[in-house]
Amino acid sequence: MGYVTRIVIIGGGPGGYEAALVAAQLGAEVTVVDCDGLGGASVLTDCVPSKTLIATAEVMTTFDSSYEELGIIVADDTPPDKQAARVVGVDLGKVNARVKRLALAQSDDITTNVTRAGGRVVRGRASVSPQQAPDGSRTVHVTGAAEEELVADAVLLATGGSPRELPDAQPDGERILNWKQVYDLDELPEELIVVGSGVTGAEFAGAYQALGSRVTLVSSRDRVLPGEDPDAAAVLEDVFRRRGMNVMSRSRAQSAKRVGDRVEVTLDDGRVITGSHCLMAVGAVPNTRGIGLEEAGVRLTDSGHIWTDKVSRTSAPGIYAAGDCTGVFALASVAAMQGRIAMYHFLGETVAPLRLKTVSANVFTDPEIATVGYQQSDVDEGRIDARVMKLPLLRNPRAKMQGVRDGFVKLVCRPGTGIVVGGVVVAPRASELIHPISIAVDNNLTVEQIAKAFTVYPSLSGSIAEVARQLQASKPGGDD
Repeated sequence: MGYVTRIVIIGGGPGGYEAALVAAQLGAEVTVVDCDGLGGASVLTDCVPSKTLIATAEVMTTFDSSYEELGIIVADDTPPDKQAARVVGVDLGKVNARVKRLALAQSDDITTNVTRAGGRVVRGRASVSPQQAPDGSRTVHVTGAAEEELVADAVLLATGGSPRELPDAQPDGERILNWKQVYDLDELPEELIVVGSGVTGAEFAGAYQALGSRVTLVSSRDRVLPGEDPDAAAVLEDVFRRRGMNVMSRSRAQSAKRVGDRVEVTLDDGRVITGSHCLMAVGAVPNTRGIGLEEAGVRLTDSGHIWTDKVSRTSAPGIYAAGDCTGVFALASVAAMQGRIAMYHFLGETVAPLRLKTVSANVFTDPEIATVGYQQSDVDEGRIDARVMKLPLLRNPRAKMQGVRDGFVKLVCRPGTGIVVGGVVVAPRASELIHPISIAVDNNLTVEQIAKAFTVYPSLSGSIAEVARQLQASKPGGDD
């Protein structure tokens, strides 16, 4: 029998299970050590659950706008003079039961795929030995229902992250919640305070507003989604306010405490706001402590994330890392790519380094915000010489038919060649509309090529071709 490469993967999230599939397909002996279930936080407590909840919220938003925008009347006992009022409700207990059921089913599917490919799954927690053996291998110690020593020629760290907590705002799982605990609620929060206006905070604030909660969004910055395109963030904040959300900008929360069946949130300027529930969405911390990383020579950044290069290597020989524990991009797609790259690299396959400027991302609010490549801030701050063009969806015939009032398509291209280097879409299902722009960025396509490609009429994607035509027409030295 020939030599078989032994791979141990610590963590079963997207970075871990995608790496396991690749390594098994390439003939390695693969063991995945995970303490919660394959899929990790992405499948069990974060991405899959939140987007399942948001799917229900999207339907509620459609119902709420159906009368005013589309003339639809939901048959019930609502008096004629109150037809524009909310006429549907939501059973949050049933919604959350579906959320958990789908998450567990997805986790089971992933486990089946990994084991069918030849991988082994071990339930437990793992730590890495500080030294390599003479043959370059390392020992991974597993604790759990049974202790086990695993010998690995390469180790992949895919340990993910956990909700960041403020010292004076500790979640109790009942009234003060983090983003892992919201799916245990049986009743819709009457008044929800969301602390944090990043992606997680904005998504949950918008979802619960649509489900029927009165939402207050506490943002320490001057706008929601401070890391996103400013035009996109402005559209979303306007939508939030128009739908009745109380958006508190430049307001930093210091503490949250229960007072009976209420929650009091104290801001740093002394103001106190109250609600029935509070969701803390103040970021995440990497799960990198207590597993022997620094002793093994794995370099950690000041934030506790694992330093990696563009092929997922850490500073320790034979140890790779992928996913949220690296702090590269907190996206399941990036984690999966990092894990695959790590295995291709270690097992000697041809591999292209991670290219972050081709990564597409989406904020699952209503409307959605999708981005890829260079952004407006890169142009404004001189990181790239490029031209930017924005086209509001109000000019799109399909948007008018669907009652879509908010959103736009924005393209970023190089001034001389017209090569597309970035884009933003703010629209319903922007996560689907960003794909042609992602293909353009990844393949160095020009605005002329996009402009000449056929689009369906009428369609929202027609705005992508239209904004490309505008960039083409306004090309310096070209025909106006």
